[in-house]
Amino acid sequence: MAPAVSPLYLLERFDVGVVHLDNARHVTGMNEFARRVLPVDRMQPFNRMVLSFHPERSQPKVEFLLDQAASCPVANPPPMTMIINIPERVLLIKVARTADGEQRPTGYVLVFYDITELVAANEQPGPDAQAVVRRQLQKIPTVSGQKIVFVEADEVLRLNSDGHYTRVVTAEANQFCNLSIGDLETRLDAEHFMRVHRSHIVNLRHVTQLLRVDGRLVLTLRGDTTEVPVSRTSSSALMARLGIAPASVATRQT
Repeated sequence: MAPAVSPLYLLERFDVGVVHLDNARHVTGMNEFARRVLPVDRMQPFNRMVLSFHPERSQPKVEFLLDQAASCPVANPPPMTMIINIPERVLLIKVARTADGEQRPTGYVLVFYDITELVAANEQPGPDAQAVVRRQLQKIPTVSGQKIVFVEADEVLRLNSDGHYTRVVTAEANQFCNLSIGDLETRLDAEHFMRVHRSHIVNLRHVTQLLRVDGRLVLTLRGDTTEVPVSRTSSSALMARLGIAPASVATRQT
């Protein structure tokens, strides 16, 4: 087994992508690492809105990040932080407003780190599986204030859709994640996590009870009193995963 690598060591190793924007949020420049990571040749983003080369699902998040940065006082702007998902990568983005000597806004600096190595599974079973392994998250990045908090995937009870974002629920906390529930579904280990409803993913290892209420299935999880709805289209697959027959599911009268 490979020795554990400290997050500080990984952060010291990370290349940093830097993108400069003007006041109209048009791309005016970027460093070499940003050119390698972003689809520059295909999208030709220079002198265009920064949103133009982000995936459609990520555009509302990036726009929100810029709006938040724009609303902060120029004299003391805290950097705004967000996590987005692009194919095979998880990026931690920070945005700060820039100003001239008279404190007049001149634009934005967007800085990003590729944190995929920090949150992805470490195992490398073989070349054919390598791309899949990189996509599996061992830790889920969540945001608390201006800090990034990594939640161990094994500790997660469920994930709930919250618009473009997700709430990550453990026995101790309910935390905010910038990634959408669809992004997380593709990055979590499908052996243990299952999307049982359009708005809910559950960790099957923590399921304690499955009930039929008013003709529909709900489940509960260890250490959590919330009843999670199960969609009709997911019911059969869920029962098969749990190894139970439909007739054995208890019914609760309401």
